[in-house]
Amino acid sequence: MNTSERDVVRTVGLADVMRALPRLAPDMPKMARGALGLATTRSGSKNSLGRVFQEAAAKHPERPFLRFGDAEISYGEANARVNRYAAVFAELGVRQGSVVGVLASNRPETVLVALAAVKLGAIAGMLNYNQRGDVLNHSQQLLDSTVFVVGAECDDALASLPDAEVRGKVVGLATQDSRLSGHQDLDELATGATDTDPPQCAEITANMTAFYIFTSGTTGMPKASAMSHLRWLKSMTGLGGLGVRLNPDDTLYCCLPLYHNNALTVSLSSVLAAGATLALGASFSASRFWDDVVRTDSTAFCYIGELCRYLLNQPVREAEKHHRVRVVVGNGLRPELWGEFTERFGIERIAEFYGASECNVAFVNALNIDRTAGMCPLPFAIVEYDPATEQPVRDHKGKLRKVSTGKVGLLVTKVTNRAPFDGYTDRDATERKLIRDAFRSGDCWFNTGDLVRKQGFNHVAFADRLGDTFRWKGENVATTEVEAAVAEHPDVEQAVVFGVEVPGADGKAGMAAIKLASGVHFDGASLAKHLATQLPGYAVPLFVRLIDEVEQTSTFKSRKVDLRDQGYDSTRVPDPLFVLAGAEGYVPYYPEYVEQVASGSVRV
Repeated sequence: MNTSERDVVRTVGLADVMRALPRLAPDMPKMARGALGLATTRSGSKNSLGRVFQEAAAKHPERPFLRFGDAEISYGEANARVNRYAAVFAELGVRQGSVVGVLASNRPETVLVALAAVKLGAIAGMLNYNQRGDVLNHSQQLLDSTVFVVGAECDDALASLPDAEVRGKVVGLATQDSRLSGHQDLDELATGATDTDPPQCAEITANMTAFYIFTSGTTGMPKASAMSHLRWLKSMTGLGGLGVRLNPDDTLYCCLPLYHNNALTVSLSSVLAAGATLALGASFSASRFWDDVVRTDSTAFCYIGELCRYLLNQPVREAEKHHRVRVVVGNGLRPELWGEFTERFGIERIAEFYGASECNVAFVNALNIDRTAGMCPLPFAIVEYDPATEQPVRDHKGKLRKVSTGKVGLLVTKVTNRAPFDGYTDRDATERKLIRDAFRSGDCWFNTGDLVRKQGFNHVAFADRLGDTFRWKGENVATTEVEAAVAEHPDVEQAVVFGVEVPGADGKAGMAAIKLASGVHFDGASLAKHLATQLPGYAVPLFVRLIDEVEQTSTFKSRKVDLRDQGYDSTRVPDPLFVLAGAEGYVPYYPEYVEQVASGSVRV
């Protein structure tokens, strides 16, 4: 281990905990309420996201709930609009257990539509508005929506779907400048509808599903991960109450997409836990981020690790010196950036957490200890794994083996009544994520597919992801989905895709090893143009390697281990290498490219 590695690998000891306790004294009442809520929230209780929001609106209707641009919506006004939307949905046939598909960008109406759905006991299916064509069609068909709400800004996404395969009654959300062509507008339909609280809201139980959040799995196409009201409520008490600990006069800024759990669950639950304000950003912009934070008078914000790195790579701006942010919440802040981030931007507290969309537990840095994703009161284990098979290792008795403190292993979490696994819409996909008879006969554990470092005192730090799925720019990328898109190019005979590390960048960038069709010369501009129309920007590979043959296993699975290990190391790769360089498409690899990607100076 070199010096830089040693500096960022930390364990948590008694001294760290003792130093943290005095600083927590002012927040102890909030933390106690959060802990109590975490311990007492039960799956059968008649509590839900809609009820929490409804009661907050009744308690302080005049308080600002949402800020967006120059507009502000109070709790009372928001609740009335939500109720009118709910009345429209009910008239269109939405019932308990129905799905309301939502394909819209970050704006207040997107939040209000989701709240309207869950107030009826329906499920808000939050679609990724970057998707197009086959991938989006797969996702919306999985939802099988009764009503499909589409923002006018997503008109082209809707147009990429075959008309006959669109599920549900399509209803538009107008922008200031446009309407969804050919469809009724939700706000017009809601004119004159009742703004009273729907009676269904009082009957919803915590074990019911609130959202479908899409996550890329090892099968390649997105899976709809179920988020129950119970998990949302536990986020409100565990992350919001124990970790973030906002005050009623706080404003939390969130520019992450609303189809992301960090926005819809973490940010929204933290705000509602305190009766605070949520300031929505249309999208993330490193250059205008601090201007937006200052303009919205935000005192907190939600992040993913990539966002933090982009901010650090920006030149010093005047706005970053005048903000009032004291706490941030998110995941993926790299340990080597932790000190620089807090010092440069004057952040008092980082509520780093760990929790995947489908995971049944979460960790939160409640004690404000540096370089940790925090602790979890629910049962979990960090176990040895086989890098070749990417499966947990069993001992001679057939049981999993735990790693020692300081080591990296595969995180598995116990499935219990207190921590159920909500699963996916696909039952087979659900079963594949479960490990049975892990430590005792009859037990059941959830395989997160994530590698974490065991830090001690129930603390962990995120290390990496296993499997064909990797993370880049805060999004999960499924390699089989990318492989399919690459293989659709007429010049490509076969392709293998995997993630490779880029020093100084969060997650892993995509790399494609391609076998060209016979007699074809590589056309980097053509391939880049093709992939830009088939994939979201974050899923387009940054690196391309031309190979003569794709090695396969006896079960016809591509062998990726050697390719992934060699990556783009030109001293180990005998084949031609190319990199994605903006409008030029793929150009021959050059050594400075990696640093340019990490610094954000090359446009990819």
